[in-house]
Amino acid sequence: MTCNYDGVRKNETRIGNDVKIGSDTMLIAPVTVGDGAMTGAGSVVTKDVEPGKLVVGAPARAIRSLNGEKESKEG
Repeated sequence: MTCNYDGVRKNETRIGNDVKIGSDTMLIAPVTVGDGAMTGAGSVVTKDVEPGKLVVGAPARAIRSLNGEKESKEG
């Protein structure tokens, strides 16, 4: 689901190529989901998702790169 209206204006959501969006994910615009990224089911995406990253949670946070690299705790 894309949530793009803030009561005043419509904001843009951009979804890249080869993106996998989990069921019941909310994309809160303005937001961009980079090429090859993935969201876990039920995620609430409020910030841009870098290409090739897996994000989960509410609010969504990156937990790993889809090339196998884990995210640091600081990130």
